[in-house]
Order: sequence, then C-alpha cells, then structure tokens
Amino acid sequence: MTVLEQLELLSYVVTIVGLPLAILTFIWEQRKERRNEEEEIFQRLSDEYREFLKLVLDNADLHLLHRGADGPRLLSPEQAERRFAIFGILISLFERAYLLVYEERMDRHTRRMWRSWEDYMREWIRRSEFREALPELLDGEDEDFTQYIRRLAAQEKPAGAPPVPAAAEGPGPARHAA
Repeated sequence: MTVLEQLELLSYVVTIVGLPLAILTFIWEQRKERRNEEEEIFQRLSDEYREFLKLVLDNADLHLLHRGADGPRLLSPEQAERRFAIFGILISLFERAYLLVYEERMDRHTRRMWRSWEDYMREWIRRSEFREALPELLDGEDEDFTQYIRRLAAQEKPAGAPPVPAAAEGPGPARHAA
C-alpha cells in the first residue's frame, strides 16, 4: 500500500468516524447550552420571586403572609389598593414563569423547575384575598395562563367556596376597598 493509498484510507476513516463524532459533539453541546439557558431563566425568575417576597415584607401591614383561619382582615382603601397592586405584580411574575418555563410535554428537569412555580401558585391561591382578586387580576392576561391558573384554583378551592369566576363576573374595585 502506497503512502497515497494510506492517506486516502485515513481520510475515509476520518470521514466515517470523525463526522458522526463531530455531529454528536455538536448536539451534546447544543443540549448543554439549552439546559444552561433554562437554568438561567429559572434563576432570574427565582430572583424576581425573592424580590417580590421582600416587597411583601416591606408591606407587612397588609398581612399578605398571614395564613390563619381567622378570615380576611379589614384594610383601609389605601391598603386595599396596595394589596391589589402587589397581587398584580405576583400575577405578572406567575404569567412570566408560565410563558418561559411551562410546556405541555416537559422533560424531567423542566418539570422539576415548573413544579416549584406551581407550588408557589397553589400557595397563593389558597389565600382567600388572592382568590377573590383573581378574576380581576387575570383580566387581559395570556389565555393559556388564565386557563391554567383557573384549573389550579378549582383544584385548591376550599369546601363551600364558589369557583373563580371570569373577570366580568368578578369583584369590582369597590370590593377591594372594603
């Protein structure tokens, strides 16, 4: 076998082995990069939720973290307006998480990330003041997100509580100022 034939044989080997290896390496790097981007999105959303909780703490007079069964607290009109604005920020954050993380068919990793957001949503939906504000808060939000959070609200509905109505049926501003 001449040197030229040996070089030709080596070029075939490189083509047969190297090309598939390069393609596999490219695919693996793409998946790794996508995973890193998903982790970065999740981290930014988590940071935003942490900032939201700081806002809640800064407005402790609204008792937003109170989970007691002694019923809703009476708020001044200014407090009710602040509470509604804070709930609006929370709904926007939930919607952003839904749009950026939720997929109908999630892999195991994405599903794990999404479940933490679903837990946050369920936790807030269990609070009567938030549930009562949902119809108005969801007005104008993404339709898929609205359907998703209404499903969660139906699942978390306390015994005897009415379902979360559509925005047109929901509480008006006067109800929030109670």
